[in-house]
Amino acid sequence: MTLRINDEAPNFTAETTEGTINFHDWIGDGWAILFSHPKDFTPVCTTELGYMAGLKPEFDKRNCKIIGLSVDPVDNHAKWAVDIEETQGHTVNYPMIGDPELKVAKLYEMLPADEGDTSEGRTAVNNATVRTVFLVGPDKKIKLSLTYPMSTGRNFDEVLRVLDSCQLTAQHQVATPVNWKKGEDVIIVPAVSDEQAKEKYPGGWKAPKPYLRIVPDPSA
Repeated sequence: MTLRINDEAPNFTAETTEGTINFHDWIGDGWAILFSHPKDFTPVCTTELGYMAGLKPEFDKRNCKIIGLSVDPVDNHAKWAVDIEETQGHTVNYPMIGDPELKVAKLYEMLPADEGDTSEGRTAVNNATVRTVFLVGPDKKIKLSLTYPMSTGRNFDEVLRVLDSCQLTAQHQVATPVNWKKGEDVIIVPAVSDEQAKEKYPGGWKAPKPYLRIVPDPSA
Protein backbone atom coordinates (compact mmCIF):
# COMPACT_ATOMS: atom_id res chain seq x y z
CA MET A 1 0.00 0.00 0.00
CA THR A 2 1.58 3.27 -1.12
CA LEU A 3 1.57 6.26 1.20
CA ARG A 4 -0.77 8.90 -0.13
CA ILE A 5 -1.60 12.53 0.57
CA ASN A 6 -3.65 12.80 3.78
CA ASP A 7 -2.29 9.50 5.12
CA GLU A 8 -0.70 9.83 8.54
CA ALA A 9 3.08 10.12 8.26
CA PRO A 10 4.41 6.93 9.88
CA ASN A 11 6.00 7.63 13.23
CA PHE A 12 9.44 6.28 14.18
CA THR A 13 12.28 6.67 16.65
CA ALA A 14 15.74 7.00 15.14
CA GLU A 15 19.27 8.19 15.73
CA THR A 16 20.19 11.46 14.06
CA THR A 17 23.17 13.77 13.93
CA GLU A 18 21.42 15.76 16.69
CA GLY A 19 20.53 12.81 18.93
CA THR A 20 17.63 10.36 19.20
CA ILE A 21 14.24 11.64 18.05
CA ASN A 22 10.65 10.47 17.94
CA PHE A 23 9.48 11.86 14.62
CA HIS A 24 6.00 13.02 15.65
CA ASP A 25 7.27 14.53 18.89
CA TRP A 26 10.07 16.25 16.97
CA ILE A 27 7.56 17.83 14.57
CA GLY A 28 5.54 19.17 17.48
CA ASP A 29 2.75 21.56 16.47
CA GLY A 30 4.43 22.82 13.30
CA TRP A 31 5.21 21.56 9.81
CA ALA A 32 8.12 19.39 8.66
CA ILE A 33 10.06 18.42 5.55
CA LEU A 34 11.55 14.92 5.46
CA PHE A 35 13.81 14.45 2.46
CA SER A 36 15.72 11.24 1.79
CA HIS A 37 18.94 10.32 0.03
CA PRO A 38 20.09 6.98 -1.40
CA LYS A 39 23.64 7.16 -0.05
CA ASP A 40 26.13 9.44 1.67
CA PHE A 41 28.88 11.06 -0.41
CA THR A 42 26.75 11.20 -3.57
CA PRO A 43 27.23 14.24 -5.82
CA VAL A 44 23.69 15.47 -6.52
CA CYS A 45 22.59 15.01 -2.91
CA THR A 46 25.64 16.94 -1.72
CA THR A 47 24.35 19.99 -3.60
CA GLU A 48 20.83 19.47 -2.26
CA LEU A 49 21.84 19.23 1.39
CA GLY A 50 23.89 22.39 1.07
CA TYR A 51 21.08 24.29 -0.63
CA MET A 52 18.58 23.26 2.03
CA ALA A 53 20.95 24.50 4.73
CA GLY A 54 20.99 27.90 3.04
CA LEU A 55 17.20 27.88 2.65
CA LYS A 56 16.50 26.83 6.24
CA PRO A 57 15.79 30.39 7.50
CA GLU A 58 12.88 30.57 5.03
CA PHE A 59 11.44 27.33 6.39
CA ASP A 60 11.99 28.58 9.94
CA LYS A 61 9.87 31.66 9.18
CA ARG A 62 7.07 29.31 8.19
CA ASN A 63 7.31 27.18 11.35
CA CYS A 64 8.58 24.26 9.28
CA LYS A 65 11.42 22.01 10.41
CA ILE A 66 13.79 20.20 8.05
CA ILE A 67 15.18 16.71 8.53
CA GLY A 68 17.22 14.60 6.13
CA LEU A 69 17.55 10.84 5.87
CA SER A 70 20.29 8.81 4.25
CA VAL A 71 20.61 5.05 4.20
CA ASP A 72 23.92 5.08 6.09
CA PRO A 73 25.02 5.36 9.75
CA VAL A 74 25.02 8.71 11.57
CA ASP A 75 28.83 8.69 11.80
CA ASN A 76 29.02 8.78 8.00
CA HIS A 77 26.62 11.74 7.92
CA ALA A 78 28.94 13.77 10.14
CA LYS A 79 31.86 13.12 7.78
CA TRP A 80 29.74 13.96 4.75
CA ALA A 81 28.66 17.25 6.37
CA VAL A 82 32.30 18.41 6.25
CA ASP A 83 32.36 17.91 2.47
CA ILE A 84 29.01 19.65 2.08
CA GLU A 85 30.19 22.74 3.92
CA GLU A 86 33.45 22.81 1.96
CA THR A 87 31.86 22.48 -1.47
CA GLN A 88 28.48 24.22 -1.00
CA GLY A 89 29.35 26.98 1.43
CA HIS A 90 26.67 26.08 3.96
CA THR A 91 26.90 24.14 7.20
CA VAL A 92 24.24 21.44 7.54
CA ASN A 93 22.05 23.04 10.20
CA TYR A 94 19.31 20.41 10.57
CA PRO A 95 19.35 16.78 11.75
CA MET A 96 20.21 13.86 9.47
CA ILE A 97 18.64 10.50 10.26
CA GLY A 98 20.86 7.42 10.20
CA ASP A 99 19.01 4.44 8.70
CA PRO A 100 21.61 1.64 8.54
CA GLU A 101 18.96 -1.05 9.03
CA LEU A 102 16.70 0.49 6.35
CA LYS A 103 13.82 0.71 8.82
CA VAL A 104 12.66 4.22 7.99
CA ALA A 105 13.15 3.72 4.24
CA LYS A 106 10.87 0.68 4.41
CA LEU A 107 8.39 2.34 6.77
CA TYR A 108 7.94 5.10 4.20
CA GLU A 109 7.77 2.52 1.40
CA MET A 110 10.84 3.84 -0.35
CA LEU A 111 12.31 0.32 -0.32
CA PRO A 112 10.50 -3.04 -0.51
CA ALA A 113 10.09 -4.99 2.73
CA ASP A 114 12.29 -7.83 1.41
CA GLU A 115 15.25 -5.54 0.64
CA GLY A 116 17.36 -6.76 3.58
CA ASP A 117 18.14 -5.06 6.86
CA THR A 118 21.52 -3.41 6.41
CA SER A 119 22.98 -0.55 4.41
CA GLU A 120 26.34 -2.31 4.19
CA GLY A 121 27.30 -3.26 0.67
CA ARG A 122 24.45 -1.29 -0.85
CA THR A 123 24.99 1.34 -3.52
CA ALA A 124 23.07 4.44 -4.53
CA VAL A 125 21.68 2.42 -7.44
CA ASN A 126 20.25 -0.19 -5.03
CA ASN A 127 18.68 2.64 -3.07
CA ALA A 128 17.51 4.72 -6.04
CA THR A 129 13.94 4.97 -4.71
CA VAL A 130 15.15 6.51 -1.43
CA ARG A 131 14.94 9.93 -3.02
CA THR A 132 11.65 11.34 -1.83
CA VAL A 133 10.44 14.59 -0.28
CA PHE A 134 7.57 14.45 2.23
CA LEU A 135 5.81 17.55 3.56
CA VAL A 136 4.04 16.77 6.85
CA GLY A 137 1.49 19.06 8.48
CA PRO A 138 0.83 19.80 12.16
CA ASP A 139 -1.82 17.06 12.06
CA LYS A 140 1.02 14.63 11.18
CA LYS A 141 -0.54 13.92 7.79
CA ILE A 142 1.34 13.88 4.49
CA LYS A 143 0.59 17.00 2.42
CA LEU A 144 3.08 16.40 -0.41
CA SER A 145 5.31 13.61 -1.69
CA LEU A 146 7.77 13.94 -4.56
CA THR A 147 10.18 11.26 -5.79
CA TYR A 148 13.03 12.26 -8.08
CA PRO A 149 15.54 10.27 -10.16
CA MET A 150 19.08 10.23 -8.78
CA SER A 151 20.40 12.27 -11.70
CA THR A 152 18.04 15.22 -11.15
CA GLY A 153 18.62 17.71 -8.37
CA ARG A 154 15.44 18.52 -6.50
CA ASN A 155 13.86 21.98 -6.70
CA PHE A 156 13.51 23.03 -3.06
CA ASP A 157 12.26 26.48 -4.03
CA GLU A 158 9.23 24.58 -5.37
CA VAL A 159 8.88 22.72 -2.06
CA LEU A 160 8.87 26.09 -0.28
CA ARG A 161 6.18 27.32 -2.71
CA VAL A 162 4.04 24.26 -1.95
CA LEU A 163 4.46 24.88 1.78
CA ASP A 164 3.21 28.45 1.30
CA SER A 165 0.22 27.13 -0.63
CA CYS A 166 -0.65 24.41 1.91
CA GLN A 167 -0.41 26.83 4.82
CA LEU A 168 -2.62 29.33 2.98
CA THR A 169 -5.23 26.63 2.35
CA ALA A 170 -5.14 25.51 5.98
CA GLN A 171 -5.69 29.04 7.25
CA HIS A 172 -7.96 30.65 4.65
CA GLN A 173 -9.74 27.89 2.66
CA VAL A 174 -8.26 28.98 -0.65
CA ALA A 175 -6.41 27.11 -3.37
CA THR A 176 -3.56 28.39 -5.52
CA PRO A 177 -3.59 28.41 -9.35
CA VAL A 178 -0.92 27.21 -11.74
CA ASN A 179 2.55 28.65 -11.13
CA TRP A 180 1.24 30.67 -8.18
CA LYS A 181 3.71 32.63 -6.09
CA LYS A 182 3.19 34.10 -2.64
CA GLY A 183 1.23 37.36 -2.87
CA GLU A 184 -0.55 36.55 -6.13
CA ASP A 185 -4.30 36.00 -6.53
CA VAL A 186 -5.82 32.78 -5.19
CA ILE A 187 -9.00 30.73 -5.71
CA ILE A 188 -11.81 30.19 -3.22
CA VAL A 189 -12.15 26.41 -2.73
CA PRO A 190 -15.40 24.75 -3.92
CA ALA A 191 -16.20 23.63 -0.35
CA VAL A 192 -16.90 27.30 0.52
CA SER A 193 -20.37 28.32 -0.64
CA ASP A 194 -21.07 31.72 -2.18
CA GLU A 195 -22.86 32.69 1.02
CA GLN A 196 -19.84 31.78 3.13
CA ALA A 197 -17.53 33.47 0.65
CA LYS A 198 -19.49 36.73 0.97
CA GLU A 199 -18.79 36.72 4.70
CA LYS A 200 -15.08 36.12 4.18
CA TYR A 201 -14.75 38.41 1.15
CA PRO A 202 -17.33 41.21 1.45
CA GLY A 203 -15.62 43.05 -1.39
CA GLY A 204 -16.55 40.22 -3.74
CA TRP A 205 -14.45 38.26 -6.20
CA LYS A 206 -13.78 37.83 -9.91
CA ALA A 207 -15.58 34.84 -11.42
CA PRO A 208 -14.92 34.10 -15.11
CA LYS A 209 -16.86 30.89 -14.35
CA PRO A 210 -19.13 30.20 -11.35
CA TYR A 211 -16.67 27.57 -10.07
CA LEU A 212 -13.62 29.81 -10.58
CA ARG A 213 -13.77 32.51 -7.89
CA ILE A 214 -10.60 34.58 -7.73
CA VAL A 215 -9.58 36.81 -4.80
CA PRO A 216 -6.37 38.51 -3.68
CA ASP A 217 -4.00 36.51 -1.49
CA PRO A 218 -5.54 37.00 2.00
CA SER A 219 -2.12 36.72 3.65
CA ALA A 220 -0.52 39.44 1.54
